[in-house]
Amino acid sequence: MGVWIAVAVGGAIGSVARHAVNHLVHAHWLSTRFPVGTAVINVTGCFVIGLLTGLIASNRLVLRFYWREFVFVGVLGGYTTFSTFGLDTHTLIQTQSSQAALAYVAANMIGGLVAVWLGYAIGLRAA
Repeated sequence: MGVWIAVAVGGAIGSVARHAVNHLVHAHWLSTRFPVGTAVINVTGCFVIGLLTGLIASNRLVLRFYWREFVFVGVLGGYTTFSTFGLDTHTLIQTQSSQAALAYVAANMIGGLVAVWLGYAIGLRAA
């Protein structure tokens, strides 16, 4: 039960952080049509997950199970799941699975875009 609470609290923190960053970015670049806030969130989330994973891999940071779940699944998951996508792709490439990495990227990007289009189309017709 404790891990679920850690993920929930971390998710709440990550979601609030995402909203705050998005709000701050759009307060400065309000006139742009490009989704700058989402790009900033995705890139910073990827940087943080990469930094933490590198620190853990080099034994410069030790996170117990609950803290890992709190930070990686909760905080970063609430902030952006794109960071997990980036880490998963990096891991596939590091393990010499470049074909699997390419398939994973294609499945997520193409599959995600098709799913948005399909969901939108169904949503339009549901009314």
